[in-house]
Amino acid sequence: MFSKPTPPWIVLGGFGLACMAGGINAVGFLGMHHQAISHMSGTVTVLSNELATGRFSLAVYAAAVVLAFFLGSVLSAAIIQESTIKLGRRYGVALVLESALLFAASRMLMTGNYAGDCLAAMACGLQNAMASHYSGAVVRTTHMTGIITDVGIAVGLRLRGVPLDWRRVRLWLVLLAGFFSGGVLGSLGYTQIGIATLLIPATLAGVAGVGYFCFKQWGR
Repeated sequence: MFSKPTPPWIVLGGFGLACMAGGINAVGFLGMHHQAISHMSGTVTVLSNELATGRFSLAVYAAAVVLAFFLGSVLSAAIIQESTIKLGRRYGVALVLESALLFAASRMLMTGNYAGDCLAAMACGLQNAMASHYSGAVVRTTHMTGIITDVGIAVGLRLRGVPLDWRRVRLWLVLLAGFFSGGVLGSLGYTQIGIATLLIPATLAGVAGVGYFCFKQWGR
């Protein structure tokens, strides 16, 4: 169980990051390739299907997206050097880099360059690896399969008489609400301005990164 109250910056930051990922994923699904960007389960399935049916060009595309997500995670670990959430780590650098990747992705996709999907996936991989654990809870901001599973396990244990760790469950529900809200906003944005919707999470990531850096400097 959480040994102390969850700091507001973790709750707000988690909601914001999940909201951004939900918006990015919505644009990916509504875009030219109808491609999941923020999670790789579906993309790996696409890769296996395309290989099985001999459509190798699409298989290469799916493999490139998966590889980009993986490289984003590698890059995040190299920058932050730790998977446990803790104030003071180099999240600002990671967020500014995520912003740059999303700006480049939107630019490429608006000109018809499908490599933009890879850059957006790299940004999501980087973000997802930024915050992996907090007080024993697995924290993911770019996909909700694990979050929903964890909530389900908690409810199942409660039905068997095991006390709920409400702080942990509330954090998971905040992440789920953020991802869902981002999906709604991303879909609405895509119907109005298309791929340019990616500029919104790109800007938010940049502002958050610079703000976090300033906060660290002020704290020192």
